[in-house]
Amino acid sequence: MLTAVVERFLALLALLALGVSLAGVVALVRGRVSDRAREAALPLAAAVAVVSTGGSLYLSEVAGYLPCVLCWYQRIAMYPLVVVLGVAALRRDAAAWRTVLPITGIGTVIAAWHVAVERLPALGSGVCDPTAPCTIRWVEEFGFLTIPTMALIGFITISVLVLVARAGHRRA
Repeated sequence: MLTAVVERFLALLALLALGVSLAGVVALVRGRVSDRAREAALPLAAAVAVVSTGGSLYLSEVAGYLPCVLCWYQRIAMYPLVVVLGVAALRRDAAAWRTVLPITGIGTVIAAWHVAVERLPALGSGVCDPTAPCTIRWVEEFGFLTIPTMALIGFITISVLVLVARAGHRRA
């Protein structure tokens, strides 16, 4: 029962993050990022990293879901972002994008590949461990939100938020 509630909560947060990402992209494309959005972006990015990390730890350590190889690579990309973004938010350091974007870029590629493997299992024949296959959908909320999909949204949201924080701080 509790695990189902946590899964639904994490899925709802992922949808919220997706909305934040879309709003951020629109603001960036239009060149109309408000000061308030810039100030909130790094703390929000840090919060996304904290929730993503906490969610993955809950699902593996409490719910007992066995992480696959691709899940581990996504964790390797996400977990350090808690520290990097936490420090950046405290220091109000918009230049953190230089550190964050390479990490989120790698995480995004791995998560996107994992989503593809989940949907088309033949793609993962050389990657997945038979004892912890990458094709198992431990969570599937609203018909499409799986753990790798939520990770993908998390990486994209963090990327957009650090770009929002950077807007207006560019050097010529």
